[in-house]
Amino acid sequence: MKTLNNLICLESNIKVYIPGTINVDQEIDNSKYIDIALNLFSGLFGGSTKYEAIGTWIGEKGLVKERINVIESYCTEKQLKDNISEVIEFCEKLKYDLNQENISLEVNNKLYLI
Repeated sequence: MKTLNNLICLESNIKVYIPGTINVDQEIDNSKYIDIALNLFSGLFGGSTKYEAIGTWIGEKGLVKERINVIESYCTEKQLKDNISEVIEFCEKLKYDLNQENISLEVNNKLYLI
């Protein structure tokens, strides 16, 4: 019988939500930031996945709805601990560059607003 015991387990999960807007509600081509995030996550954690979604939230101007891209990696606890600072720095730069109210960073099913 096959079991999971002898398989590699990546127990941590990290995601960054790349906005599709600048200044909260002006659509942009975010492919530059997607590529940066994919390269960053792949370099730090060994690989990454991108998928598209629609995000909504209540902002200072009311309901905001936009297309977003989620960049996700699975990793070991050590990789997460060793590299979280670099991911937070990327999110802070993304927030500044895109003039966002917040950038969402999800770590092990907990959402952090940067």
